[in-house]
Amino acid sequence: MNMIDGKVAYITGGTKGIGYGIAKALLEKGMKVAITGRSLTAAVKAAESLSTDPSKILALESDVSSMASEKKAVDATIAHFGRLDVVVANAGVGHFASIEELSEELWKETIDTNLTGVFNTVKAGIDPLKQTKGYIITIASLAGTNFFENASAYNASKFGLVGFTQAVMLDLRKHGIKVTTIMPGSVATYFNNHTPNDADAWKIQPEDIGELVVDILQMNPRTLPSKIEVRPSMPPAK
Repeated sequence: MNMIDGKVAYITGGTKGIGYGIAKALLEKGMKVAITGRSLTAAVKAAESLSTDPSKILALESDVSSMASEKKAVDATIAHFGRLDVVVANAGVGHFASIEELSEELWKETIDTNLTGVFNTVKAGIDPLKQTKGYIITIASLAGTNFFENASAYNASKFGLVGFTQAVMLDLRKHGIKVTTIMPGSVATYFNNHTPNDADAWKIQPEDIGELVVDILQMNPRTLPSKIEVRPSMPPAK
């Protein structure tokens, strides 16, 4: 039984990496998907590679750090597809430096995107999700529970995101909205200016996160996996 066929998802940061992998997995299960990027050109290019059917895919430009931008994108998704069932707050950035070198600008961009950006995405989606008794999924990181050197901004944003999502889960479940945060470890993505290559084969792949999201959405509705840590099953070869 396919519980998600025909439902509509809104995915931030869907032009590549984890967001793209989730969009692909949901489309393959018959869902309709809107993806955002900070560049409309990049969003359109990604959308065209996912599906050539405009009744299935919508490309949008949005800056998650702007509440107005996120509200506009969510409204556009509903105008195009007629409903909203799933919000995936995936857009994120990573800046890594010692606190001695970390600039105010990089701190602000990290928090504005990874934490305030998720707040904006979630707030924009709440009212339509109440109508469909929908689902919110935030993409955090194992860096939301494990701190490491040169990651003060990133750790702060992801620790905050995990706490934010868990509190939101308690706020919204009485409205029939389910909320989950996924905390991946090493994923083969373009994150932090990395280009995926053969040496990333040991890592989680974006399609693995897509598969996980499909599984979450198709779980028996009485059960809520509210926080999921996921990591590579094997360490990299030495």
